[in-house]
Amino acid sequence: MRLLLDTATFIWAATCPERLSKTAMSALQTERAVRELSALSLSEIAIKLAKGKLAFSREDALTGIADLKLRILPYTADHAYQLFSLPDNHSDPFDRQIIAQALSEKIPVVTPDEKFSLYKGLKVIW
Repeated sequence: MRLLLDTATFIWAATCPERLSKTAMSALQTERAVRELSALSLSEIAIKLAKGKLAFSREDALTGIADLKLRILPYTADHAYQLFSLPDNHSDPFDRQIIAQALSEKIPVVTPDEKFSLYKGLKVIW
């Protein structure tokens, strides 16, 4: 089973896993789970770090990816095309792209963000 972590879930799992719900933690700890992180999340982290809105460095990201055994999911044109039909339920551009990516790939997203649940066909784990 593939799981796509949103940016907040990744940061929390890497730095303070006690913030994760029991359901999210259980899903991430499933042995057969393929845990994925969008390349977009790395861009979001880098941008927020540069603006002083986040204290999570490149090294923190690399360590978190290795420790959590994450696979990086590239963002493709097919993912971007999904945005054309995506309702405007969420205003954050990074989250919208992650939602489009998950819908295109037909994989659940592990996220505490309740707005993700507004998207028909998207499975949310939290």
